[in-house]
Amino acid sequence: MSLAGLRGSLRLRLLAGTLFWIAASILVAGWGLGSLFRQHVASQFYAELTTHLDQLTAQLALDPQGRPSLALPLSDPRLSRPYSGYYWQIDVLGDSGGTPVAAGQLRSRSLWDHVLAAPPDTLADGEIHRHRLPGPEGRMLGMVERSLRIDEAPDGKPRRLRLIAAADERFMAEPVARFSGTLWLALGALGIGLVIAALVQVFVGLAPLRSLRAALGKVRSGDTQRLEGAFPREIEPLIEEFNTVLAQNAAVVERARTHAGNLAHALKTPLSVLANAANAGDAAHPELARLVVEQVAIAQQQVDYHLARAQAAATSRIPGTRTPLQAVVEGLVRAMRRIHAEREIEIAIRPFPESLSFRGEAQDLQEMLGNLLDNACKWASRKVELDARSEGTNLIVTIDDDGSGLAAERRDAVMQRGVRADQQVPGSGLGLAIVDDLARLYGGQVQLGDSPAGGLRAELTLPGSP
Repeated sequence: MSLAGLRGSLRLRLLAGTLFWIAASILVAGWGLGSLFRQHVASQFYAELTTHLDQLTAQLALDPQGRPSLALPLSDPRLSRPYSGYYWQIDVLGDSGGTPVAAGQLRSRSLWDHVLAAPPDTLADGEIHRHRLPGPEGRMLGMVERSLRIDEAPDGKPRRLRLIAAADERFMAEPVARFSGTLWLALGALGIGLVIAALVQVFVGLAPLRSLRAALGKVRSGDTQRLEGAFPREIEPLIEEFNTVLAQNAAVVERARTHAGNLAHALKTPLSVLANAANAGDAAHPELARLVVEQVAIAQQQVDYHLARAQAAATSRIPGTRTPLQAVVEGLVRAMRRIHAEREIEIAIRPFPESLSFRGEAQDLQEMLGNLLDNACKWASRKVELDARSEGTNLIVTIDDDGSGLAAERRDAVMQRGVRADQQVPGSGLGLAIVDDLARLYGGQVQLGDSPAGGLRAELTLPGSP
């Protein structure tokens, strides 16, 4: 898991932090509980040996020759079973203590013929020490020892004895191993449960964000113009603020449209008056009248062009706008067939999915496709063909004609405002420029190329609505 991945995903950061602490907690808990249990088992192990040592001390006696003996056997039957793992032994020490004079002079039946070789140790009377030493069958034993001084022996001589109680360390290690296995199995099951709980918490906790993403997708695709749905209280303020921004944006666009319409009305009426006055002007000044008519027409074209750009710049930023392609195309084809009826141009539409939509205003789509279809019909010999498809999030419309085409070096020039491919053909030279500007405002483009039919192909790329 890379650092960039963690920074880029809230889900990964939450999961990584949760899983780290789950793992750390389980490891610490396993180590702590295991240590506590080992200490408990060791404490019980040596407590039992101390009990055996206390019994051995209580039952100790000396025979008439001063040799150690037991008044009664110890209570644990394991001390009588050979190599059972539980043992006791009595050593006779020298006067100075530490080194035994007679090791194993008296020992449990469980030792059979084995003598415990306890390390030399100097003990005060009654003091208990712990050691580890090898025992029967090479097993390690844990032992406790105590030193006793008997001044009034039957033979009149003082005696110093070392009493030993020992047991196989496997009686301490095996419970710890069983407990550790069960403990880690239980902690592993707990860890899996916690991981599943963390996954559920993260995915369920972040589910509203997925719902928010889906709601934003609907706004972006044009299905709705505001965020809709049930969201948690924690993100409701964000939803309300976002919907407020959308509403304010729509209001700003509506005001822009109103101002654009007012400007169009304010300019078109004086231009129409000037044109009518020039047409009805004095016959003595025909050149002046013609000049006025021409300049009024140019001014009218400029007004239409810049109003279209202003309107497109506003409407292209309205979220939630969606225009189905099929209805617009069918309406434009019907209009073009009537406009160019005298040329008997065949306008064909290749089948495309009805779901194809443009993420923008219908009038802008009509403006762009209308100009491209009109140009194709003007230059076609007999046939114009329209096709549409989607590529990713884009809508692509291609219009082919079977006319004479356009040289590659002139294709960029005709996209400029006021440039016409042929001065003999009626037109203002603004159509392709308007299409190019509108397409760019929506983040798309228009490209001219060679058509398979022999003429010109215009390919319009626009943002699609899935």
